[in-house]
Amino acid sequence: MRLLLTLFTFTLLCAAQSNEPLRLEKTIPLPDVQGRIDHMSIDVKNHRLFMAALGNNTVEVIDTEEGKRIHTIPGLHEPQGVLYLPEANRLYIANGGDGTLRIFDGSSYELIKSIKLGEDADNVRFDATKKQVYVGYGTGALAVMNEDGTKVAEINLDAHPESFQLEKNGPRLFVNLPKSRKVAVVDRTKGSVVATWSTGAAFSNYPMALDEHDQRLFIVCRLPARLLVLDTNTGKIIQKLPVIGDSDDVFYDSARKRIYATGGEGGISVYQQDDTDHYRETAKLPTAKGARTSFFSSDLRQLFVAVRRQGAEPASIRVYSAQ
Repeated sequence: MRLLLTLFTFTLLCAAQSNEPLRLEKTIPLPDVQGRIDHMSIDVKNHRLFMAALGNNTVEVIDTEEGKRIHTIPGLHEPQGVLYLPEANRLYIANGGDGTLRIFDGSSYELIKSIKLGEDADNVRFDATKKQVYVGYGTGALAVMNEDGTKVAEINLDAHPESFQLEKNGPRLFVNLPKSRKVAVVDRTKGSVVATWSTGAAFSNYPMALDEHDQRLFIVCRLPARLLVLDTNTGKIIQKLPVIGDSDDVFYDSARKRIYATGGEGGISVYQQDDTDHYRETAKLPTAKGARTSFFSSDLRQLFVAVRRQGAEPASIRVYSAQ
């Protein structure tokens, strides 16, 4: 009887785990990393995760397969945005403290070039077609640079840019402007704003993800905590859903038609796309207080969640696999 009860309990546990959209696979400790953690980038081939430890003034290089830190890039000034380009084997780090974009060799981690942009250098993105790097900074600008760090253009905005996303098969770029309470649509060929979309009664729009195939843009606002689904043809808000509080990253998993949003309230909100106009929350998984930032790798099927140091508990990366 006891054996049957044990087997029944084990079966129920396995069934519950198999129904989870995300499964915690490992926790990678990061001793001595202090303060706030910002954004991340991935080197899929070599299993390296690059994490901007803003409060520590470092970028931490983590071997995700071995589950350990393998290098620290010191001497930075509030690193915020990180971008790794595998073809060029270059690492780009935007520093909010001194307004620089610094380019490092991806193997030796030696500094190649430092470019002064302006205050609050932040998110970094890559246009794979034109081989250009975009950096948001200042009171309202996007710097457009070649891979070697040569600045080729600047796009003016009316507020500081937070998260932004580029179309792969089109010329547009969508950018969150929380201080002006809107989303700006930029035509990259023209180098200018061609439309602006309101976020309605939801403010502090920081994270953003794009489903280019289905023409949907996902915006997370903090006041109140809402996930907004926008039509990228019209800018119309299709749906509003409650979301984890204090979110700083959101990702769209195209293979599973899911959305993952991480927030400093201490959790991951998971949504399922039923069709392009209907989304529903399927899970809210607990993480840790202050775990605002994350990175989803579609190649690895993994969501990496950054957890800042809490008392005696060291900072860490929690690795979740998408089920």
